[in-house]
Amino acid sequence: MIDAAIIGLGWWGKNIVNAVQAKSERLRFVRGVSKEPDTVRDFAAHHNFELSTDLSDALADPRVQAVVLATPHSLHTGQIIAAAAAGKAVFCEKPLAMKKADAVRAVAACKQAGVVLGVGTNKRFWPSMRELRRVVAGGELGEILHLEGHYSNENSGINFSPWRDSPAESPGGGMTGAGLHILDALVNLGGPLRRVHARLVTRKPQPDPHDSVSVMFEYASGISGMFATVRASPFVWRVHVFGRKGSVEAVGENDLVVRLTGAKPKLQSFEPVDTLRAEFDAFADAVAGRVPYPIPTAQMINTVAAFEAVIKSIDSDSVVLLEDC
Repeated sequence: MIDAAIIGLGWWGKNIVNAVQAKSERLRFVRGVSKEPDTVRDFAAHHNFELSTDLSDALADPRVQAVVLATPHSLHTGQIIAAAAAGKAVFCEKPLAMKKADAVRAVAACKQAGVVLGVGTNKRFWPSMRELRRVVAGGELGEILHLEGHYSNENSGINFSPWRDSPAESPGGGMTGAGLHILDALVNLGGPLRRVHARLVTRKPQPDPHDSVSVMFEYASGISGMFATVRASPFVWRVHVFGRKGSVEAVGENDLVVRLTGAKPKLQSFEPVDTLRAEFDAFADAVAGRVPYPIPTAQMINTVAAFEAVIKSIDSDSVVLLEDC
């Protein structure tokens, strides 16, 4: 059992605790850190962990083997480096960093300290996405030509926090929320991106924002792609990979459609899993040395580089090469 500290107990930090505490057989929280402790004392007591107000308290606690960061985005790099220096494994909610250079620094700090670095992209653990990845890797589609993705939800309006209204914390409309999940999926499936051209259209600002981001991109391999995210529409998840011999499409968490040349479309439905608990179990297994963490650090850096390029493209309304990030 890995003893961990949860840093940040807002909406998402609480979701993490609720998914893991007393449910996972591999990780538990023994300490929590919140800048507003009075608002979460009952929550901490209910989940049986000690509460304090500073990250340094968790880093100095000899019980704590790992820290989980559910904090404002701009704090991630510094907190990862501090945790690594203290010899603690780190699980960081997305985005790992706001810029590629900071992601490189964070990865290097963990590598130098010999600690595991995990990132919060639980959609990778969805049954539909696991099977989609297997089909693509298995070669059933032939040469891959094009990828598309879409992820929209209403979380920004329903779970609004003032810090998320800051352009420094949440640039690019829904990119730091739903957009990063779909971008991570596309990097996982197709590899690093070469260039992007993105547009942000805003109809209503925070709180309860109404906006959309649309991105066209090209992979380093030459494959084409596009994705979009809308911050005022009910939940939609779709990732579609097109090849010369067919296509495969993940629809939501548990459904997959395979379309092969000369065959009828095949719909597959999978049993739901608790993907938050699954990703923390995977992190705990990596910290314990049982298996490597399933997301390579190179992909973490590639995703941040692509995110940075998207934000630059939105700001400049131009094509951005990732080599310039």
